[in-house]
Amino acid sequence: MSASAATLTHVDEVEEGRTALSLAQDPDPARTGRDPEFIRGTLSLLDTFTSYFNPEVRGLDRLPARGPFLIVGNHNGGATPPDMPILMTEWWRTRGVDEPVYGLFHSFFFNLPGVGPTMRKAGGIEADPKAAEHALRAGGSVVVFPGGDYDVFRPWTQRHNIDFAGRTGWIKLALRTGVPIVPAVSCGAHNSVVVLSRGDRLVRWMPHLKLMRVKVMPIMLGLPWGISFGLPTLPLPTKTTVDVGAPIDIIERYGPDPDVDRIYDDVTPEMQRTMDRLVAERETA
Repeated sequence: MSASAATLTHVDEVEEGRTALSLAQDPDPARTGRDPEFIRGTLSLLDTFTSYFNPEVRGLDRLPARGPFLIVGNHNGGATPPDMPILMTEWWRTRGVDEPVYGLFHSFFFNLPGVGPTMRKAGGIEADPKAAEHALRAGGSVVVFPGGDYDVFRPWTQRHNIDFAGRTGWIKLALRTGVPIVPAVSCGAHNSVVVLSRGDRLVRWMPHLKLMRVKVMPIMLGLPWGISFGLPTLPLPTKTTVDVGAPIDIIERYGPDPDVDRIYDDVTPEMQRTMDRLVAERETA
């Protein structure tokens, strides 16, 4: 059953111990091309990729039975970030592939030959505020990494930092649509890359990157290049834990006229505390 043909979905078969959901909803309310059958067919491939990072996802049981919500995560792993695949692979296995969840991706990926249509089938949409708002208002949930390339290429010494570079678009999006924010903190994947510098200054000499909305030119250490300038390196083996927090109802927590900066200064330190706890677990394991 394809996303274009289905309007009612029902998850009847789940692994023992998993949460069974009965959702009467459209698997692609935003009409982006999301295809549950395609997702089912690629789960084993995604498992192969994510298994390299020894993944663990916690906290999906904290979520309500259905969305929409805005899942907000920190980004890790350089040019091959596993955060989204790790989170979504477990999400699909736990909650089913029919639940409409969309992930925001940089437009660069959608412009690669053959990549854009595949990403859309998996629920990918371009990282555009209007597209994200449309998906949420249509009834879908959205996964966003506000730090983008600034976050995913943070230097090795900052690998355990939550740093969205002060970007607050995700808060404004949640306020406009009235959906809860769900923090999802990923720890460990950034141990797989050694970023020496974001290379912010190098971008000034590369105007073509600005046209592509790329703000960094990372300097990295790793195989097969040794020192690389923007080229992907082979990820080191690591263990990655994703901790999904309880939904935050903005109006309930911050009142009817919430201040965006106050929310940022409250939620990001909360995510940092989760990160610190996960790091402490790793160090004592």
